[in-house]
Amino acid sequence: MDSAYLIEVGSMLLRWLHLIVGIAWIGSSFYFVWLDNTLKAPSDPDLIAKGVGGELWAVHGGGFYNPQKYLVAPKNLPNDLHWFKWEAYSTWITGFFLIGVLYYSQAATYMVDPAKAALTPGQAIGVGLATLAGGWLVYDGLCRLLMKRSLLLFAALYFIFVIAVAYTLTHLLSGRAAFLHVGAMIATTMSGNVFFWIIPGQKTTVAAMQRGETPDAIHGQRAKQRSVHNNYLTLPVLFCMISNHYAFTYSHPHAWAVLGLIILAAVLIRHFFNLKHKGVFAWQYPLAGGAILLGVFIWLAPTPIKLAEAASAPQLAAVQPILQARCVACHSATPTLMPAAPAGVFLDTPEHIRTNAPRILIQAVQLKAMPLGNITAMTEPERQTLAAWAAGGYR
Repeated sequence: MDSAYLIEVGSMLLRWLHLIVGIAWIGSSFYFVWLDNTLKAPSDPDLIAKGVGGELWAVHGGGFYNPQKYLVAPKNLPNDLHWFKWEAYSTWITGFFLIGVLYYSQAATYMVDPAKAALTPGQAIGVGLATLAGGWLVYDGLCRLLMKRSLLLFAALYFIFVIAVAYTLTHLLSGRAAFLHVGAMIATTMSGNVFFWIIPGQKTTVAAMQRGETPDAIHGQRAKQRSVHNNYLTLPVLFCMISNHYAFTYSHPHAWAVLGLIILAAVLIRHFFNLKHKGVFAWQYPLAGGAILLGVFIWLAPTPIKLAEAASAPQLAAVQPILQARCVACHSATPTLMPAAPAGVFLDTPEHIRTNAPRILIQAVQLKAMPLGNITAMTEPERQTLAAWAAGGYR
């Protein structure tokens, strides 16, 4: 069976599974942060005596629910205790394999950009893996050093670190690989929080109860702290996951700044919802986040190409050889560099070319996002010919 087809099938199945388990993790994470922020101190003396610090009544799916949170732990350990961990682990594992199938197994196409750095595929993969591991080590080190001293300083330094990583990667790897690896780095940090702090802290608490000891509240406090961090990091990760579909973001000369601004907007918007759960309607945060996004989109807007005299513009006959040499290897019914034409765009016949002419203008001329990583070495004069053809009305 054709290896390219197997990669395509593997990519589809892994992406599907990654999406499913990711929804399960994010859903439970958002729910518990919302729950913590909306719990009310109990008024029932029996609940207070049991050590309940907050409770909530809710209705969903035709039933009534009364979740309760203990200040540290219940006096007696229940026999049936559910652990929220496999959602996080499954998301990271499927995500890592998905990167392996899509990027590491095709690093020459998806990761290497000769215009940025003369890396071999192996070196590009090494940069990606080092980013995942190094991102966790730096984040965890900053947490250990600063969380008891200054939350604001920690947040500022970690944001600067993420921007520095984005700057470095966008100068070493292709734009789409750079954005994806920033997201994968943050996602690895989120999973690391679950694996190294949240679950071990919960296990320590349970072990103490099994020995008949009173658990130390610090373990729950640390777990809660890392869980809140994960909540704020979720929206930036989700953007990085979908960014490969939007070349106008990662193909910009200052893509690292684009990513940094979008991450900042996402965090501000998430902060609004976290405050709203507590009954605080801080409208200035979504307003600031929306303003940042609007500013980014205005900044990224391509310059319109003015129509020229049709008589002086190149004709399709002058454009077709360029597309044949630079684009058809991917965008055809029988591509040689891809298992299937990306986005279902074909450029192998005059009819297909005219149908997709606006895409050619945006992707190859205005954004310079295609060919992917310029793997077929499209030249600047060729791009100008395409621009002149577009200016003449795609004749």
